[in-house]
Amino acid sequence: MGKEDIIARILSDAEREAQAIVEEAQREAESRVAEANAAAEKLKAETEEEIAARAKRISEGKAAVARLDSAKILLAEKRRVIDEIYARALQSLLSLGEHESLALVGRLLKEYAEEEDEVVFAADYPFAEKAACLPVVAEKKLRIGKTRAGTGGGFLLRGRVCDKDVTFRALLALDRAENEPALAAKLFG
Repeated sequence: MGKEDIIARILSDAEREAQAIVEEAQREAESRVAEANAAAEKLKAETEEEIAARAKRISEGKAAVARLDSAKILLAEKRRVIDEIYARALQSLLSLGEHESLALVGRLLKEYAEEEDEVVFAADYPFAEKAACLPVVAEKKLRIGKTRAGTGGGFLLRGRVCDKDVTFRALLALDRAENEPALAAKLFG
């Protein structure tokens, strides 16, 4: 075996060893690329799940806010309708004819006035002078105030024990406090 054979053999062995190292490196690289791809796919899937879950939470939150806003608007409109009903009722009471108005004031005086109370008619009650002549005024020895106070029709009663607001506005407010739920149920189901 000559020198050239030995060199050829050494070169041949080196090439095989280099080829084996390159093949091993390629296998290692392919393995690492496959692992990296698998990890990337797993991360991508997890991220997509997280994004989907977050989008669902955001969507549900916005839907809940929209439902609440809608309910607030609906409630405000229902209140506006009931406000309008009571405003019209007050307007109707304020625009009663003389006979009906005096009959109503007479009933209210019989029901709420105590003996010797002072009756102070509302500034916007048009029949105060005639109401001062009602039989109940003499029966209960009521005093008629020289001044008029407030608005809302009707009158105030100033007594020894307590004062009472018997204006139409106050009576409607009391009625509303007692009957608003039933009225809302009747109107809006």
